[in-house]
Amino acid sequence: MATDKFKIKLSIADRVYPLTIRPEQEEGLRKAAKRINEVIKKFEQDYAVRDKQDVLAMSALQFAAEIEQNQLSSSSELKQVEVKLGELDEMLKNQLN
Repeated sequence: MATDKFKIKLSIADRVYPLTIRPEQEEGLRKAAKRINEVIKKFEQDYAVRDKQDVLAMSALQFAAEIEQNQLSSSSELKQVEVKLGELDEMLKNQLN
């Protein structure tokens, strides 16, 4: 099944980036670009940073830190679920014996 691609333009940090994407990617990319611009604006306001490279680097660090924290949290939650499942398994085995 071939999916037709189309072109969009996203503005990030006052620069326009033309992209060729699949239709199902559009919403996510537009939301991501909007969020990046919001973070950039906040850094510029809160820290009086004017250099775009600095705010882009700070934004990238923030997003990467969020991803890493989410992965660590997910890993921790998965381990807790595994422990609980193990406990339930033992309880069931004890009840069936």
